[in-house]
Amino acid sequence: MNTSFSPQVAEQAVHWLIESQGDDFDQAQQQALQHWLQADHEHQRAWAHIQQVNQRLRGAGSPVVHATLQAPPSPARRRALKALLLVGVASATGLGLKSHNPLPGLMADYRSSVGQRRRMHLDDGSLLQLNTRSAADVRFDSQQRLVRLLEGELALDVVSDPRPLMLRTGQGALQLDNGHFNVRESDGFSLVSVFSGQATFAGQSLLAGQRARFTAQGWQAIAPVDRNSGAWVDGMLVATQMRLTDFLAELARYRQGQLGCSERVADLRVSGSYPLDDSDRILQMLEVALPVRVRRFTRYWVTVEPRIS
Repeated sequence: MNTSFSPQVAEQAVHWLIESQGDDFDQAQQQALQHWLQADHEHQRAWAHIQQVNQRLRGAGSPVVHATLQAPPSPARRRALKALLLVGVASATGLGLKSHNPLPGLMADYRSSVGQRRRMHLDDGSLLQLNTRSAADVRFDSQQRLVRLLEGELALDVVSDPRPLMLRTGQGALQLDNGHFNVRESDGFSLVSVFSGQATFAGQSLLAGQRARFTAQGWQAIAPVDRNSGAWVDGMLVATQMRLTDFLAELARYRQGQLGCSERVADLRVSGSYPLDDSDRILQMLEVALPVRVRRFTRYWVTVEPRIS
């Protein structure tokens, strides 16, 4: 079987498989699944493969797999089943699912689900905040303070302490001096914003008021910090002349299912402050502000299209 499909499409296929097995999978959702399948041959390849993985899991003798499959429906069962399916896909296809594999997040000290934001005061008095679908580990000892961003995005207010505070992402470890920082894990790099204090890697510092991509090779594309990038901690999505397709990609992080737009409206510009706790309300506001309509196949499949006069 041709298993050439991206990690993102693999995740979509897993989402649809889990939804299709639920008791509330209705005709509208079935139509949305068919719409997704017909949209791209890559989707069809991923769907066929994930069904094979599912069959292999059901025939496996592992007690962990058996317990997961037999568990009553719950958010925890969904997360565990998603983890098993994605691991099965990765082992069978060699996909680079490191950044998409939810297993680290399931075992993290702190984690947030889709659409959730969390605030935690750490033992030293620092404030750790997690954005939607994020996970972090915290390890403090007598020598140092270590925070590991496993996936997603965090904000960290670092307080004074004799021990250095290290923030580790998939690209390496940063030392953070007292201040306020925002770090977002992306595919192959992390985006670091320094609102106050400074972040140091390999002897090179990112100063207050700066942001940059961070890779194993160091800082890249240093620029002035985008103050709007930290608005999520206040429950807001702030846009200034943002392309509609980019705005929806940000909003999609806070929703279950698929959210996108037609190419005919992708370049429309969005400005304003939008409350993240009600993404459906944001979509309604877009219909008022822009010449678009929001087409809902189901609550899991939403597309923004040109408004018909």
